[in-house]
Amino acid sequence: MKIQLLDFIVIISYLVVVSIIGIVLKKQAQKSNKDYLLGGNSMPYWMLGVSNASGMFDISGTAWMVSIMFIYGVKSIWLPWLWPVFNQIFMMVYMSVWLRRSNVSTGAEWMLTRFGSKKDAQLSHKIIIAFALLCCLGFMAYGFIGLGKFIEIFIPWEIVKSYVPFYVPPMYVAHLYGIIFTLFTVFYSLLGGMKSIVWADLIHYVIMVFVSVAVVIIARQALSAHSLNVPKGWNELFFGKELNLDWSGIIDEVNTKITNDGFSPFGYFFALMTAKGILASLAGPAPNYDMQKILSTKSPREAALMSMIVNVVLLPTRYLLIIGIAVLGLLFFKDLDISTATGSDFERILPAALNTFIPSGLLGLILVGLMGAFMGTFAGTFNAAQAYMVNDIYLKSINPQATNKQISRMNYITGLSVVFISIMLGFFAKDVNSILQWIVSALYGGYIAANVLKWHWWRFNSYGFFWGMFAGIISAMILPTIFPNALPLYYFPIILFLSILGSIVGSLLTPQTDTEILKVFYKNVRPWGFWKPIELMVKAEDPTFESNKDFKSDMFNVIIGTIAQTAITALPVYVVLMMPFQMGISLTILVICSFILWKTWYKKLPNE
Repeated sequence: MKIQLLDFIVIISYLVVVSIIGIVLKKQAQKSNKDYLLGGNSMPYWMLGVSNASGMFDISGTAWMVSIMFIYGVKSIWLPWLWPVFNQIFMMVYMSVWLRRSNVSTGAEWMLTRFGSKKDAQLSHKIIIAFALLCCLGFMAYGFIGLGKFIEIFIPWEIVKSYVPFYVPPMYVAHLYGIIFTLFTVFYSLLGGMKSIVWADLIHYVIMVFVSVAVVIIARQALSAHSLNVPKGWNELFFGKELNLDWSGIIDEVNTKITNDGFSPFGYFFALMTAKGILASLAGPAPNYDMQKILSTKSPREAALMSMIVNVVLLPTRYLLIIGIAVLGLLFFKDLDISTATGSDFERILPAALNTFIPSGLLGLILVGLMGAFMGTFAGTFNAAQAYMVNDIYLKSINPQATNKQISRMNYITGLSVVFISIMLGFFAKDVNSILQWIVSALYGGYIAANVLKWHWWRFNSYGFFWGMFAGIISAMILPTIFPNALPLYYFPIILFLSILGSIVGSLLTPQTDTEILKVFYKNVRPWGFWKPIELMVKAEDPTFESNKDFKSDMFNVIIGTIAQTAITALPVYVVLMMPFQMGISLTILVICSFILWKTWYKKLPNE
């Protein structure tokens, strides 16, 4: 065990600090439900942006990204498009503005602004609650497992099992570690609400910047004395129909991992991933911690700026750490212990490299940073789940006249329930990647069609939303059993088709949404799309109203923003790999794209 007393002191000090944050902010959080869930819409956009970025800097995702950087090299930059990572560009350009104009507390409450509050509209409200809770519980289980696997590397069970008064099967050791650190997360987020989460996330991010730079210095020193032994094409960003990465004679078992991942033929996989990503981005943010941070901003303008900050502060820092660890793993692979009963687990490269190459003291700080990032992800998702259960179930259907004291009590009860359920789900999960693939490729596939239509088609109604989401969610649960060996992305088109069918048929066979509801929604949110009949009605009542004609400029800015995002992601990778020509190209592209966005996006942001 590499972890020393100094590292333990650093970790304990951090846990004490975040606990104090929760205690200090408890009174502010108890002022009202809005103060608890959204921080009273009083926090500046840059704090929320850094907090959102810090929450995305989770252990589980980072461990997966280190493993794919190790295996696929620079081409791995494209694989997070599975999530899709470029949805933050859509958010920055226009979607955050649309969402924040609704002035609601959750995504489910947003449904009432789009479809009204009559009995028929309750269908959309309830189905989005079900989807949101599935997502939140899935992501919490995903982060919970990742944290446990991470800690297990540094604190082997053989050393501590004699101090534990009960038997823990080896397969559940990671789960026990995950439970212990999850309890601290629950403590500060349960007490202080959104504000305590944001302040704790700021601490996480500052630590991660320091950690990432320190790891890069160590990796650069190692790289200057050794050379990477990688397949041809590993350090190239672009690709053809096939990956053509052959690890034979270098690390043979990586070839088996590539085959099992199922990303080939990569050209087809990339096209499908991109198409799904564009549709997912047009659907807007999923009802999780990302949406809650947007709804917590002061104004629509600050919502857009918050999403910009996420791109700027997250990607360079995260990829410095990812490429730094991947380089150390490649250079000293034989010194890493990532073997399991079923073969090498490449998701263990991150903790194994840290445990092997990082000195005591700095190791404690790195552990704090990565555990803190997990805690931020978990806490933000936890807050979102609470918001749906309290705001959209308890206050809407059970006790609409609840006092602040009753609401606070319900926040505690629902919070503990959510944590318990997510931990139980974690015990049944195969691994981090299996949960991630199911969430982003299968479950989100059921979300896309209905949520694209809700923004862009006036005739889409609550029945269409319900049946579109229902068809998508049910097929996302059934298809994995029909195609157990297929990557979820490959049966995503089936989920999408069934969801579109449910959405359109469900809408056309039922009455349209009340015209007055549609006019208010269209006038407030001002989306572009197929809204002509409603636009004419609004203009008849208010001739001064100007419809949204920004579709072309928004799509142009999305393209430029995505290019800039890819450049800002590749830049730190090329810096660490000491590839000056590629580094110069990336920097030039980033500067040009930033200037274009300043002219075509930033200067035209609304002042509302």
